Amino acid sequence: MERRKFLFRSVQASALLLISGNMFASALPMFNPIKKKKMYFHYLLFWLRKDLSESEVKEFENFFEGLKKLPYQKNLRYGKPAASSPRNVLDSTFTYNASMEFDSLEELEAYGKLPEHLALVQKYKPFFERMLVYDTVYN
Repeated sequence: MERRKFLFRSVQASALLLISGNMFASALPMFNPIKKKKMYFHYLLFWLRKDLSESEVKEFENFFEGLKKLPYQKNLRYGKPAASSPRNVLDSTFTYNASMEFDSLEELEAYGKLPEHLALVQKYKPFFERMLVYDTVYN
């Protein structure tokens, strides 16, 4: 009989610990909220002039390589349109695209005003006839 009481109380205590542990874990964010960091993405599309030579088109990549060296931006990647299957929603008319990450909107805007950034834009602006920029914030 004593053994039964002991086993029953052990099961009760285990269940109570399990329930209280789950309740504590679910209430924890109220005491220590985890702030989700926002990330800012700067996405660029370029349509290069049709009269550029192959070497000039290749030289345009130096624009991106120069941007990679500037502060604030992270993970700059660039490329050309993929050979995706044609679809009504697919636009592959651009020549190059680039994307980069920023930790804050302030850093993204400071980056755009850097003298080195402005100099690179000025240098390579004659290479393209059109450019679009999309800035996005992700939670």
